[in-house]
Amino acid sequence: MNSLCVFTEDFFNYRFGPEHPFNPLRLQLWLELLQDAGLLEKHQMVHPRPATMAELLAVHSEDYLRAVQQAGAGVEPVPGLERYGLGTDDNPVFPHMHEAAALITGATLVAAELVMEGKAEHALNMAGGLHHAHRGRASGFCIYNDAAVAIAWLQRRYGIRVAYIDTDAHHGDGVQAIFYDDPDVLTISFHEDGRYLFPGTGSVGEMGKGDGLGYCLNFPLEPFTEDDSLLEVMDAVLPQVLRAFRPDLIISQHGCDGHRLDPLTHLALTGRSYREIPRLVHRLAHQFAGGRWVALGGGGYDIWRVVPVAWAMLWAEMADRQLPSSIPQRWLNRWQSRSPEKLPLVFTGNIEEDPPIPRRAEISDKNTATLNRLCQNHLLMYTVFPAARGGLWGY
Repeated sequence: MNSLCVFTEDFFNYRFGPEHPFNPLRLQLWLELLQDAGLLEKHQMVHPRPATMAELLAVHSEDYLRAVQQAGAGVEPVPGLERYGLGTDDNPVFPHMHEAAALITGATLVAAELVMEGKAEHALNMAGGLHHAHRGRASGFCIYNDAAVAIAWLQRRYGIRVAYIDTDAHHGDGVQAIFYDDPDVLTISFHEDGRYLFPGTGSVGEMGKGDGLGYCLNFPLEPFTEDDSLLEVMDAVLPQVLRAFRPDLIISQHGCDGHRLDPLTHLALTGRSYREIPRLVHRLAHQFAGGRWVALGGGGYDIWRVVPVAWAMLWAEMADRQLPSSIPQRWLNRWQSRSPEKLPLVFTGNIEEDPPIPRRAEISDKNTATLNRLCQNHLLMYTVFPAARGGLWGY
């Protein structure tokens, strides 16, 4: 079955300012790389629609939505914006902010509907993945939480169980918080340890509450974690958990700011991880969710060397397309003069031969210890997941 990409150049209007690290130019670079590489055809692209106020209100508070609308309209000063997380260095106000954020959120809704209605097996919203937004406040460059809005919509319309997998370097705190007591939403986040990185959450002990106890899994990674260690723990956690939960659909967030070139984080991943993560999620979607898979973007702040390539590999995996052996010369000719860095020549990047990070064994051992703590904490899951019987981890 086909895979579809929900996209419009109007996504570029989600822009906090010329000096802000969340630069929509990364979407243009990614899109043109796909097109120049012959990986994306016009018939695979679907135009989004804005999320309605009713759809947004399923997740966000009415006073927060009103504050976003008023601030973006710029008609009059809006008092107390800071309590909504707006007007800060991370989330400065910009014109038509509500419209831009509602369109990105609507794109994720369109992607979810395409999959659930059988019009696509997999669907992508590369502008989505704004996982830090909370019910009543913006956070971490995120105004509306498109993944959470889509999950709430899917629950209301189809009554399904959703697994949300987040591999951004930053913890997926907003999605987790919104569904923290919901046993029909499984949130799983692999991220840099919150002791060293925003938003400071995502410890192993955050497991959900009430009926949702056990339906929240967090894996805080040690700074300078490399590919082998991340992929080993993902492969240890995800198949077991999804086998027990049996989701009807998987939503995955693919921030690529864990790359060793990213300027805002401290992980040490390479292009290999951003090739292998989509492969793993793709396989698990077919194994446990009937192939139903919605993928979203997220963080990524080396917009020249990392983001376009990592996200091109994501789309190629979703669409079952073979990547060319090298980056198209047309794309390089168009963008190299504007790039402050030498652009990559191949899709996995040119850094695979870099020397390993010091303390590799120590870092890997610490991640293994975290895996053991996670397993022990979730042994109680056999009472939460009736299908697991012997325990979520197979004991």
